Amino acid sequence: MGSAILSLILLTILFTPTLVKAGGITNTLEEVGKPILTLPGAKTAGESQLPTIIGNVINFFLGFLGIVALVLIIYGGFLWMTARGNEDQVKKARDLLVQAVIGLIIILSAYAIASYVISNIASTIGAGTV
Repeated sequence: MGSAILSLILLTILFTPTLVKAGGITNTLEEVGKPILTLPGAKTAGESQLPTIIGNVINFFLGFLGIVALVLIIYGGFLWMTARGNEDQVKKARDLLVQAVIGLIIILSAYAIASYVISNIASTIGAGTV
């Protein structure tokens, strides 16, 4: 009886997102030619300005690096929590956490500098905001 209830709960959890997402699927002829992925702030083909494109690429890579830093911080915490008093593993985890936080500070600084430079270039040549 208990395994049947557990199986029912697991099936409900697994298939509910699929059923909910299926309600929003539309295939119209107007959507066929549209791009699948557009970067935020990007204009349609032929209207894009160079600073906007460069800003979007920089934002994408810095966002990716931020995700990598977050994963390293979580991994360092996991190593520390599973060290069980092993001083070598605690030192390894502490070093990883310190390095990940320093990397995150560098990434945030790079984002601030790049955002400032790109927005000044865009406003100077009249390309709008990034």
